[in-house]
Amino acid sequence: MSHPTPAPAPALHAEGIVKRFGRTLALDGVGLTVAPGESHALVGRNGAGKSTLVSIVTGLSRPDAGSVAFAGRPAPAPGDRAGWQSTVACVHQKSMTVPELTVAENLFLNRFGPGRLIGWRRLRQRAGELLAGYGVDVDPRTRAQDLTVEQRQFVEIARALSFGARLIVLDEPTARLDARGIQRLFTRLRELQRQGVAFVYISHHLQEVYELCTAVTVYRDARQVLTATVAALPENELVAAMTGDTGGAARRRPATSGPASASASAEPVLRTERLALRGAFAPLDLAVRPGEVLGLAGAAASGSTAIGETLAGMRRASTGRITVGGTEVRPGSVPDALKAGIGYIPEDRHRQGLIPGRSVAENATLTVADRLGPLGTVRPARTREFARALISSLDIRTSGPGQPVSDLSGGNQQKVVVARALARGPRALIAIRPTAGVDVRSKDALLAVVRRVADEGGAVVIVSDELDDLRVCDRVLALFHGRVVADFAHGWSDRDLVAAMEGVGERP
Repeated sequence: MSHPTPAPAPALHAEGIVKRFGRTLALDGVGLTVAPGESHALVGRNGAGKSTLVSIVTGLSRPDAGSVAFAGRPAPAPGDRAGWQSTVACVHQKSMTVPELTVAENLFLNRFGPGRLIGWRRLRQRAGELLAGYGVDVDPRTRAQDLTVEQRQFVEIARALSFGARLIVLDEPTARLDARGIQRLFTRLRELQRQGVAFVYISHHLQEVYELCTAVTVYRDARQVLTATVAALPENELVAAMTGDTGGAARRRPATSGPASASASAEPVLRTERLALRGAFAPLDLAVRPGEVLGLAGAAASGSTAIGETLAGMRRASTGRITVGGTEVRPGSVPDALKAGIGYIPEDRHRQGLIPGRSVAENATLTVADRLGPLGTVRPARTREFARALISSLDIRTSGPGQPVSDLSGGNQQKVVVARALARGPRALIAIRPTAGVDVRSKDALLAVVRRVADEGGAVVIVSDELDDLRVCDRVLALFHGRVVADFAHGWSDRDLVAAMEGVGERP
């Protein structure tokens, strides 16, 4: 009598995972099960818990509760680097290769062999054999910095597999690939699946989930809300699971923000004509009128951030023009953008927004140094006076203008960044993810300040994929792969906007 062959153990089985960071519950009893040779999508809006789960299943952090197993065996012990490397790997959106080293050196980094002498010819030969075995057509002698994004991803996947890992986490792998690159990546992934390699696929582009994956798990607000077979799950149900918006009802701007004050007949404060940046976004015509807050909604690869940075002079457009109040702004020039009346809130306050060793006053007045003293000098007393007005206006919780900005909370640091953007009284304000990394109360306060710029007759552009940021907007343009795919009037629904941002119905 023959017995049925037992099903192989899951490549990954995580169950009941709980993770807290202080008082924040990042994961609330979630799970994820991935079969050998399966591409399993893990999706959810920002803050849903995806990144925290990935850090746990790749050994970077430990859960407060729950269990993780690979191929039926418990996860390696914390600190067992070799054990984790031979089990699972993550290929991040930002390459983790060492740019100055060759492909061969990156593949065998920290394992060149016994002894102090390295046999370079043998190393390159081993690298060539490894790459060929996984169908990666790259010269082992090439430096990583000279590879395309696509090639670097293949090298990182090959390196992970060379340790024996049979589970690979792909975090937004197509964010910087064109349509042909995406199809080449998918072809290679399918080949590896046939060899039994399993993938956890994280992407903001839902059409990729339907093209590549057989199963999908949705996280929302730190909880697991859905696991389903992709083929049996309509796109609208997947979007509804991500947003919690099952009925498609409009989510309107909070009443405290006031009605839209823009007039369709008013001359635009900020205008672009055929503005484009090669490789980032297609020609774009914008017209933002006095009293209007325009949202540019899209994920990392949508081009929305590049548009915001181009408007602020951080990038030089390939074609087109920008005007403020009818006056053309010199492209790619931050000083000219400031002079024209463009204020700018950057995406990353730590990297682009603040000088940590300086005071609140110095950070808040960086854009108005020419107004703080005669003949290019800066008078400390005038700096403090100017800063006190900004501190009061934005309710920045600080001991005074002289306090180091690094001593403030995240929300108050962000208010300093906003204060600097508003210091010159801008006619147009460009805000890129203005509430990133701040608490709920600070979010409301920051968005109220941004809204106030419009209510006082200015024009505002908010670049974000956070729905709460976009709720203060009078109009929202959804972007996907560098082009506008939908235009939403005030009163949009979460489900419809997310579907547009995620590319539902779009094909690369």
